[in-house]
Amino acid sequence: MLEQAFADVYSKFKLHFYQKVFSRFQSREASLTTVETFCMEIIQALGKPTINEFASFVQISPPNAAYKVNSLIKKGYLKKVQSENDRREYFLVVTQKYEDYYNISYSYLSTVMSRIKDRFSPEDVAKIEEMLTIISDELMPEIPLKSPNASHYAPEA
Repeated sequence: MLEQAFADVYSKFKLHFYQKVFSRFQSREASLTTVETFCMEIIQALGKPTINEFASFVQISPPNAAYKVNSLIKKGYLKKVQSENDRREYFLVVTQKYEDYYNISYSYLSTVMSRIKDRFSPEDVAKIEEMLTIISDELMPEIPLKSPNASHYAPEA
């Protein structure tokens, strides 16, 4: 029962995202391939990774990762920012163009979060938040998110 309920919620978020992405294809706004969309979501979730960190996470070679990154840079969705500490190191940073594209998915998250706050008591909302934090931090250790950038998942109040 729990598994099905969670799978249903997860599927609805994915399907909403896919629905919005496909509607952009209709109007020719979308310029990211499916794989590029996945790459961008991973890069954003990792919180300004280096090319090597991205390559390591997706388990591809650094040259293959560099090829994908360069394509995303050419399309204007990503930029490389030189490290202030180590001038040889560059971080991958999403651009406003991608943020606008990305918001088609996360505006729905805000909508659902508002509905949760309207439907449940503040105590229940706090419990949901506590449980989700425990799930993310303790029960999903295989997928680390950097804390400073992980906050982009939280809807703005």
